[in-house]
Amino acid sequence: MKLFDSHCHLQDPRILTKAPELIKTALDSGIVRFAVNGVSEKDWHIVKQMSENHPSVIPCFGLHPWYVNEKTPNWLNTLKNYFETTPSAAVGEIGLDKSSHGKEVDFEDQVDAFQRQLELAKELRKPVAVHCVRAFGELLNIMQSLGPFPNGVILHSYLGSAEMVSEFAKLNAYFSFSGFIMSMKESKAKQMLKAVPRDRILLETDAPDALPKKNLGSLMKIKGENSTEEENLNHPVNIHNVLNYVANLLEMSKDEVAEISYENAVRLFSYEGSMVVEEKPAEC
Repeated sequence: MKLFDSHCHLQDPRILTKAPELIKTALDSGIVRFAVNGVSEKDWHIVKQMSENHPSVIPCFGLHPWYVNEKTPNWLNTLKNYFETTPSAAVGEIGLDKSSHGKEVDFEDQVDAFQRQLELAKELRKPVAVHCVRAFGELLNIMQSLGPFPNGVILHSYLGSAEMVSEFAKLNAYFSFSGFIMSMKESKAKQMLKAVPRDRILLETDAPDALPKKNLGSLMKIKGENSTEEENLNHPVNIHNVLNYVANLLEMSKDEVAEISYENAVRLFSYEGSMVVEEKPAEC
């Protein structure tokens, strides 16, 4: 069984020094790729270095909505330069957020940064990882105005409605599921999952966040930096926990969901310049 962590933050300062160990443990468990998403100008260089040190890491560069207020005047040119010097990179994490945390940043400023990066992803022909909290209507409107997106949009840790799935799918969206799905009412999560086309399902951990809330006995937790107590930080190996939960709700085998999600991720991340190469069927 091969698994592909389609969205995580192994550059997070809470776990950065442990990243080599976390990657090794995850690789040993069958996880072969990690899409590591930067969130601001302050960590793009760390993500780039991590990808150079670890062939399993796919670097992603983007300005997360929480950090829009911290951007420098030249942020977009800096971002473009990272893509010029790192052709293997995808775009992300970008997005919109109307949660209590997101409301600390003016929404119009979020929208401006989001649109600029969404347009850049389309121009560069790269997939883009999108964060969306309580702003799915606005997200859909913007995507419809700029889309479709031939190289894909990853709706990471998707918790939107089942009813919106088809509209996002028309724009070539993929739906990535993390431990956050366990916070939904199970019947609602099941309805939403079953609305997602099989060729658009992805799995992720969003580590060190999104610690799964089910099957707690099988979880691996990480002790955070500068902490005297064990924090509830998520380990990338817990993608197996997400796999089990999603497969159960879809009434499919774990092997089948693992294979589908892995193939979807490989196809999505096989863009020009990527180190991921989609395996083509052998010719007869």
